[in-house]
This record gives sequence, structure tokens and C-alpha cells, in this order.
Amino acid sequence: MPLHVVLISPRNPLNIGAAARAMSNFGFADLRLVNPYRSAVEEARSGLNAGDILRQAREYASLAEAVGDAALVVGATGTAARALKTPVYRLEQGAVPLREAMASSSAALVFGSEKYGLSREEISHCHHLVHIPTREAHDSMNLGQAVAVCLYELVRSEAAVATPMKRPRRASAATLDRLHTLLFRLLKSSGYVKPRIAESTGEKLRQLLLRLHPGATDANLLLGMARQIELALARDDVRRKARRDWPTSGEEPVGRLPDAPRD
Repeated sequence: MPLHVVLISPRNPLNIGAAARAMSNFGFADLRLVNPYRSAVEEARSGLNAGDILRQAREYASLAEAVGDAALVVGATGTAARALKTPVYRLEQGAVPLREAMASSSAALVFGSEKYGLSREEISHCHHLVHIPTREAHDSMNLGQAVAVCLYELVRSEAAVATPMKRPRRASAATLDRLHTLLFRLLKSSGYVKPRIAESTGEKLRQLLLRLHPGATDANLLLGMARQIELALARDDVRRKARRDWPTSGEEPVGRLPDAPRD
């Protein structure tokens, strides 16, 4: 199935093996490891029952690389009590858009490290989060168990996956990341971004792009627009041509950005 199961910094070979076993149980094959503990991966792969999923698992240096070809990125969090701006849904609710995305493109399901879970920066790469409801006294699950429960939820309604939905192909995470980089650069050059809150502003911009769910065509159109704006800001000849083509008639001059809104 077109789903990437992404484990961030897994350190326990038993958990890596259990996650791969669950994938095999429910018909998933693409396991991706982000900065895994080398000894844990080697021990898991050398295990007696290590299968093709473990042997073919790909490794990445960053989460952005691991989910770059995914149109929808969903993170699994151990608790719904965290103060997060990213939407958090119970698993049965959050799995619905995952099934829909898998019907027409690829998606990624991301699990944080056993020790810390998903960091704020990692969460900023996710369109939304899913939460497995557990009792308050013991609200976190073993990594391998969490993978198994999430994958079971995805396959228990196979009819939703079997019939592709007619909708525009979503922009990949890599395309949205390029758009985020370019827009953030423009915002910095315009004076909108303040150095002391630059990191927070960058995360808010990334989350805005994820909430918009742009299609691949729309995202490429926005990229072209932003590149032309950047070119116009840097070159006098481009600005002069734009003024000739489009007389301002009292409007803001082409190439000049409006004042940044104040909080």
C-alpha cells in the first residue's frame, strides 16, 4: 500500500522488529528510519526472523527527507493533552484522510522516538496528528504496539482504499518545503520576520501551507509567482518592464512590498 511508515531515532531493536512485523501483518512494505541508532538497526536486521521489510528499510538524515515524496504526513502522538496548534484527532477520525490520500497518492505515518515522542519541530512537518485513546494513568504505548494499532485501523475498511477518489493530486511535502523556503526568504527580505521570533514564524508558515492542502498544480503555480516576485525585487529591469506593462494608477509600485502587519 502507498504508505511510508517512518520511525524517528528508534533505539530498541525489538521495537524496530515489532514495527516491521506489524507492517507485514497488515500489508505495508515501506519502512523508513530517520537517524536510527546504528546498533539497534544492525541487531534488528540480524535477527532470526528479520524479513524483507527490515532488510530493505531506507535510512534518512532528516524527517523532511523521509517524507519528501508524501502528499499527506500524519504524526502519531502518545497523548492528546499536549498544547499543540496542529490538529489532533482520535485514531479512527484521523485515519480517514490517510485512507483518502492513499487512494490517489502516497502518505506518511510518522512515529517519534521511544524516549521523547515527536518534537515540536517534527510536528511542524505534519498535516495533523492521530492519538490512540488510552487510560490516563498509562497514556503512552510501546512503539511496536502503536504501529500495529494504527495500521490495523487503516486496513479494517479496505473499501475506502480500493476505489480511488477523483480529486487533484496533492502537492508533495518536498514541493511544499521548497515553497516554504522561498516564501520565508521573501518575508525576511521584506522585514516581516523579526529575528527573535524567526523560528516560530517559520513554523507557523509551514503549518499554514499544510492546512491549505494545495494541489500539485497550485503549489507549482505559487512557486512560480514567488520566484518572479523575488526576481522583481532584485532586478531593476524587471521592475521597469512591469511598470510599463501595468501602469500603477495610484496603486502600490510594482516591486515594493506593503508594510508588514503589526501584531
